[in-house]
Amino acid sequence: MPLTYKNAGVNIEKGNRLVDIIKPLAQATFSKNVINEIGSFGAFYKIDKSKYREPVLVSSTDGVGTKLKIAFLMNKHDTVGIDLVAMSVNDILTSGAMPLFFLDYFATGKLSTKTAGDVIKGIADGCRQAGCSLIGGETAEMPGFYSKGEYDLAGFAVGIVDKKAIINGSEIRDGDILIGLSSNGLHSNGYSLARKLFFDIKKYSPKKHIKDLGCSIGEELLKPTKIYVKSVLKVLENFKIKGIAHITGGGITENLPRVVPQNKKLKFVIERGSWPVHPIFHLIQNTGNVDEGEMYKTFNMGIGLILVVNRTDAEKIVKKFTRLSEKAFIIGQVEKGDRGVVYI
Repeated sequence: MPLTYKNAGVNIEKGNRLVDIIKPLAQATFSKNVINEIGSFGAFYKIDKSKYREPVLVSSTDGVGTKLKIAFLMNKHDTVGIDLVAMSVNDILTSGAMPLFFLDYFATGKLSTKTAGDVIKGIADGCRQAGCSLIGGETAEMPGFYSKGEYDLAGFAVGIVDKKAIINGSEIRDGDILIGLSSNGLHSNGYSLARKLFFDIKKYSPKKHIKDLGCSIGEELLKPTKIYVKSVLKVLENFKIKGIAHITGGGITENLPRVVPQNKKLKFVIERGSWPVHPIFHLIQNTGNVDEGEMYKTFNMGIGLILVVNRTDAEKIVKKFTRLSEKAFIIGQVEKGDRGVVYI
């Protein structure tokens, strides 16, 4: 038999069938600014210059990390795409930017159109939640590179903000208030610790029902990352936000100080107990005997986004988020002192 690309492990026909699945999913996210169809070598996005006097593009790229291992264990692949979008769009949101478009990269050893199609459905769902267009991507079939049934994901988002409206923390002052927006659980960080605890040490089945969680441990760990774009941009229409921290890897401890410039002598004082901590965090801490400092440095502890605002606006902003169906809490304040986070 003559050697072909197909019997070497790469099925181009199957890839073409996947493109047919992807096209309507992606096109459903298109705004009027997308000026070509899926399938070109490059994607085109027209900037509406009437909206921005000095438009600045903001970009971010990320993956889903070892949360993908939970998707493999559960054989459920339609939510990790939401995580993929969330990690990048929430990042560019911290600058006050509106996401414009998103591209994804999906790589696997042997392509399953069903699995890949489910992943792309999740990515399209995430883009709709963020109000951005899924304008392109890449699917790579790489025989012998990934274990059977496994894949990896990466994504790239581009947003836009007027130069004068960029949120960079330069106006943060002593006495400003910290508002926390509720997370949906672990989001996409700390999974190496969580997997080691639940599946390696405790030997839990992913289908094990946990009473305090109200679902199986696998279902809990697959809850997708919240996307805060629409609610935060709505608040920005009426209120000033001085700084925004996306609480990802490194937890509150590592991420919150990033919102303030290096030359400012300011610290962030967080009041523990000022927001409800999701049961998954109590379960990890108690079951694994994890030190509290480690918890705050690894996980979001129930807060996915932290905003720094004027003291006079804080209560009004919380009420605005509540009207937008977002759970928001005043969780602390900014004080003079050495850069870092203090928990009281």
